[in-house]
Amino acid sequence: MSVPSEAELKQLAGVNVSRESLVRLADYVALLRRWQAHINLIGGSTVNDIWKRHIADALQLMPLADEKPRAIVDLGSGAGIPGLPLALAWEPVGSVFVHLIESNGKKAAFLREVLRVIELPGEVHEMRIEAVIPTTLSPLPRVVVARAVAPLSKLLGLAKPFVDNGAVCLFHKGQDVDDELTESTKCWRISYRTHASRLQGGGSIVEVKEIEVVTKPE
Repeated sequence: MSVPSEAELKQLAGVNVSRESLVRLADYVALLRRWQAHINLIGGSTVNDIWKRHIADALQLMPLADEKPRAIVDLGSGAGIPGLPLALAWEPVGSVFVHLIESNGKKAAFLREVLRVIELPGEVHEMRIEAVIPTTLSPLPRVVVARAVAPLSKLLGLAKPFVDNGAVCLFHKGQDVDDELTESTKCWRISYRTHASRLQGGGSIVEVKEIEVVTKPE
């Protein structure tokens, strides 16, 4: 898909995106394609369908946030999805600070280049998620996002310090979400809702607002 119109992107993701945001998103996609030729940022089979498989898939999280956050954090960010598309789409452009946590040096370099070229307020934290202390992040993130990072039971443990500091989680999950939720009850007591994905057949977005330990995770 070439660069979609605002109407086409709204049909895919269910959100309104301004012309300025669409231009910035197109700049990000161009950088992603360029770097993809040298390092593996996204699945090779999805390169020709970036707008649907990655951009729109990320933007569908926007209506699930209670309000526009001052800052968000993307766990295991990789190519910056969903964090970068979200930060680029919220109005006005640049009003949401994005923390990108990525331990892989090459991917972290890509994320820094995106922030520099697009002039988007954010910070790349080149470290493991477990090493991040949420209260050291400024501004403090109010929304935690993650896609294809870890099974839900492990992801909840990684996200708990952020939730304990007032954040809400929005996690992309696939067709096995019910099994992951069942497995998670062995370690965690959570307050959650699931939302059907607009783009991934059988997939869901898991919204988590509270995380309590039941037993110590392995």
